[in-house]
Amino acid sequence: MIHELLLSLLGYTGDLIIDDRERQQSVGLSPDDSISDQCTFKLAPDISFISPEERDIIENIIKLGFYYRELDRFATKSRNLSWIRSRNESPLSETSELLKENIGSQSVYRRAIANGIMEVLSIYRSAVLHIEQKLMADSLPILATVTQGLDKFFVFLQPLYELILEIERDGIYGGKLLNLLYIRSHCGVPELQTCIKRLLWHGHQVMYNQLACWMVYGILHDQYGEFFIGRQQKRNSGQESSDADNGQKMAHVSSNDHSLSDWSMGFSIFMEMLPEYIPVSVAESVLFAGKAIRVLRNPSPSFQSVDVLTHETRPQTVLTGDELLPQSEADKIESRLKNLQESSEFHKRSFEEAIGSIRTIAASHLWQLVVVRADLDGHLKAVKDYFLLAKGDFFQSFLEGSRGLMRLPPRQSTAEADLMVPFRMATTKTITDDKYFSKVSLRVNIRSNQVDLQNSKACVDGGLSALSDTSLDGWDGISLEYSIDWPLQLFFTEEVLTRYQRIFQYLLRLKRTQMELEKSWEYVMQQGHLDFAKRHDNREKNKMTSQQRQQHLRPMWRVREHMVFLIRNLQFYIQVDVIESQWNILQSHIKESRDFTDLVDFHQAYLSALISQSFLDIGSVSRILDGIMKLCLQFCWKIENQEDGSMDELESISEDYNKKSNSLYTILRSSRLAGSQRAPFLRRFLLRLNFNSYFEATAHGVMNGIRSQPPIPSFKRLQL
Repeated sequence: MIHELLLSLLGYTGDLIIDDRERQQSVGLSPDDSISDQCTFKLAPDISFISPEERDIIENIIKLGFYYRELDRFATKSRNLSWIRSRNESPLSETSELLKENIGSQSVYRRAIANGIMEVLSIYRSAVLHIEQKLMADSLPILATVTQGLDKFFVFLQPLYELILEIERDGIYGGKLLNLLYIRSHCGVPELQTCIKRLLWHGHQVMYNQLACWMVYGILHDQYGEFFIGRQQKRNSGQESSDADNGQKMAHVSSNDHSLSDWSMGFSIFMEMLPEYIPVSVAESVLFAGKAIRVLRNPSPSFQSVDVLTHETRPQTVLTGDELLPQSEADKIESRLKNLQESSEFHKRSFEEAIGSIRTIAASHLWQLVVVRADLDGHLKAVKDYFLLAKGDFFQSFLEGSRGLMRLPPRQSTAEADLMVPFRMATTKTITDDKYFSKVSLRVNIRSNQVDLQNSKACVDGGLSALSDTSLDGWDGISLEYSIDWPLQLFFTEEVLTRYQRIFQYLLRLKRTQMELEKSWEYVMQQGHLDFAKRHDNREKNKMTSQQRQQHLRPMWRVREHMVFLIRNLQFYIQVDVIESQWNILQSHIKESRDFTDLVDFHQAYLSALISQSFLDIGSVSRILDGIMKLCLQFCWKIENQEDGSMDELESISEDYNKKSNSLYTILRSSRLAGSQRAPFLRRFLLRLNFNSYFEATAHGVMNGIRSQPPIPSFKRLQL
């Protein structure tokens, strides 16, 4: 009886102590069978030589044997490595469906926990062996020896059984398993707490090994999707094609360089696998550090480093990962993770400090690569020169050379080729020694609603009056592309280049409008000189005609002066108050910073300030400004194309301009904008506009519904 009781404590039943589940099945249990949700060990009902009290004690004791057997079956199942030998394909090539099918039996975290459970069970087996030795030594063995020796195991064997039952039932693995253990470790029973913490320690060993692979070598070693860092799932084909189109428009990236896709879309945090005791900010640091190490250890073969002192490109040499991340730095990272791994308990503060220091190392070396070796400052200056129109002479020459072409609607098939002629001419005239200009290319994206007049001769023969309203915006699709080389695509992402593109198109429209207003004055002055030469021989005859013409043109020039005043002040505000001031702030941050992520944040703040202080983030203001620029272009073209009825059109343009300019001033001086980040420079802009209280007076009249005398005289009243 004693020997069968001891065997049952190790999971083996017989004639006196039976297993109801084995009796229901004709064969014994296999490791793949599910865990029983209740104790099935019982004393045989036909035993009559045991008192009811002893029966209760024995049935209570043999529960430990049941817990032991189920824990042992779980550990054996989780530690089974036979599936490794049967696998022929790389874990990285597996699909997510295969992972989900096999995750129950293939989990490195479960295997680690199983190793911890085997440690606990070995202690239990030693206790059973010690009890057997005591019973064999006693001349009269008693049941109390068994209960006394195994009483402490009731404290943690049953909770461990309940733990594996929950793991099996809910399919818990990976980071979820760590989270479950961390929650269970906070209990009031010291023995159970020690046991659960030991299991958690085994689970953390796996996590630390994965962290070491990721943060030391940049390798994601996670066959079964259990780590909280993983590759992003592929999106639908429609979105992929859209992203591909955007990427082709924004930058040329070599097909051999995968840093862009890995950096921006390759890896992400899997929140369901992130233990709750690890903050998201720490997980983000882990993600960033691993991605940075991947970049540093896998440089592009085509990368050409820039000399720190001369800022000139070094001769073509293959850059190795050891140059970008010295072995001593990698050893520091590995040492910090090793210290965490050797600790007997998980300390949240120590973990966060170690991850933070590793992130700092990675960010510092990535900063060195992007800012120093890749000459980020030079590329930023080039982007400012061309996307923010800092090279004003180049764009002035380009717009003057393409002025005649832009009077006509763009042709869908040849618009880009047509613009390349004045673009190359402007390059020859103004660009002398700029190594970055070769990375800039012109693109024209014609909207579907633009009119292709390749078969129309009306614009050529009939002049500008044949232009439709939509054709005035036909060249808004002009854009620039900047060729991005490794590793600058980590800094100049698609989102960043899209924002630069938006600012560029806005500034180009503004400069084009300002140039047209100047050219209209130049055109009329030339016409005046020609008319003066024709009237030179007969002054008296044409004296009255000259006076009539001057009176005829006077209101036009007042309208033009109002337009020029607004456009010039807006252009000065954006180029000087906004772009130059924000550029100086960005340059100071770049000089002070030694962290790549800080650098990215500074640059994002720089772009956000450009967009917000240029009013591109306010739909109402942006639409009004576009409308004003469109009216200015229409006005200039009408002046140069004076025909019958043009005075009526000019007066309509002047009235629309007056309304829009008053609306613009009213919105910009509102209290909602006064407290924003654009307020200091906005007040300067408003001060220049309203230096003589003109705008305030006219806007006040409009707001109160008062039809004050128009500031711009009526054209019809001045015609004779």
